Amino acid sequence: MSTIHPLRRALVAALGAATLLGITPAVHAQDVKERNLRFAFSLAKDHPLGTGAQKFADAVASKSGGKMKVTLFPNAVLGSDPQNLSAVRGGTLDFTSMATGLVASIDKQFMVFDLPFLFNSAQEAYAIADGPVGTKMLGDLANSGVVGLGIWDLGFRHITNSKRPITKAEDIQGLKIRVIASPIFIDLFTTLGANPVPMTFGEVYGALESRAIDGQDNPVAVIESAKFAEVQKYLSLTRHVYTGMPFLMSKKTWDGMSEAERRIIREAADEAKAEERKATLQKETESVDALKKSMQVNEVSAPEIARLRQKVQPVTDKFSREVGEPVVQQVSAELARLRAAAK
Repeated sequence: MSTIHPLRRALVAALGAATLLGITPAVHAQDVKERNLRFAFSLAKDHPLGTGAQKFADAVASKSGGKMKVTLFPNAVLGSDPQNLSAVRGGTLDFTSMATGLVASIDKQFMVFDLPFLFNSAQEAYAIADGPVGTKMLGDLANSGVVGLGIWDLGFRHITNSKRPITKAEDIQGLKIRVIASPIFIDLFTTLGANPVPMTFGEVYGALESRAIDGQDNPVAVIESAKFAEVQKYLSLTRHVYTGMPFLMSKKTWDGMSEAERRIIREAADEAKAEERKATLQKETESVDALKKSMQVNEVSAPEIARLRQKVQPVTDKFSREVGEPVVQQVSAELARLRAAAK
């Protein structure tokens, strides 16, 4: 009768127990503590970002055998994006995700994503976010008390307003437009002749409804999930800025974790990023079709987009200096390489 070495038998038993618990075999149960973690964000639960957040929570639970739980707080219920960022840095909130323009308040490199008309497609933005530039930028956030776990996708921004369709650059003039509290967005809309009004996302619907502002800019999935069609008549597909959504974790929470727990977080974050991006791309077409039923939607012609790009070139030049020329040059070189390869 063959005998199994006692050590091997113990190992087989341990692996079996880990599998039953749902823990990745390489992760030892004793290395994973019971944890209740909180993830707050400004968007709705049914927005693709909410889908990604749920995927992350499910993956963390699954990989930790149910020991690590992530509770979601959508719709800015714990506070605005700037408040969530402050809470994550202070260690009173574990996770958040917000626009690159807001993350730029702690690291100006992130403004590179907000340079107007920089990307031609979401795939180009993903390549920059996942490549050497994005990886370095996420790593540098540790200096600000934050662990960067990837850049999720909000999509290309478009303008809605209650006054008129935007078919040419001149149509933007005089409109009172809500913008995120980022210098690049304020300068962008000022250059286009609008009156930009910085405002947190949770205040936008009420301001549109009361006509305190004429319009706002956001990707179509946000416009749909925030129900802006109820208080806006016109949607013009300008694609003026692409918005990435860095997924951020408190460095204080991270520093208190074992290597096994950190691996669970990283793997779950990678899976959630893929899921969230897929949901965003799928939702974009669906949202435009849905919004056409209640809003007047218009494309902006290629020659007019070229005029808009030319008009805001001074904004690109100014903020390229703030971001830092090496980062901007690296992004430009990588985009040139990607575009040449695609031909």
